[in-house]
Amino acid sequence: MPPIERVILVDDNDLDNTYHSIVLKKAGFAGELVVLESGVQLIDFLQKGPPSKPTLLFVDINMPLLNGFETVSKLEALSLLSADLQVHILSSSDAAEDLQMARSLPAVRSYLVKPLNVADAKRLLTASG
Repeated sequence: MPPIERVILVDDNDLDNTYHSIVLKKAGFAGELVVLESGVQLIDFLQKGPPSKPTLLFVDINMPLLNGFETVSKLEALSLLSADLQVHILSSSDAAEDLQMARSLPAVRSYLVKPLNVADAKRLLTASG
């Protein structure tokens, strides 16, 4: 996969979004950063046009309306996932059942416990496929 050109953060916590934006910059990311506050906003965003450039998507679990798992399932059901979109759960939960749920969703590539750190951000930004 070519270098990541876009990162989408989906989290209803503004402080987490701000912190993770800073971490991504420290990790060397200079591409497009999209910050959304809900799974509903993400679905609306992707319905306007699925990613046509390599994109990392970080989704929190605990959000109103649609939680992270419901959001990923809905993206799948609506055929909004593409080869250019890498889905990662980024949650404050380290519960085994949440990790197991994430593993049960084929689209989810990894499960990270907040806060995102520079080393993990660099690894994901430079990982291929």
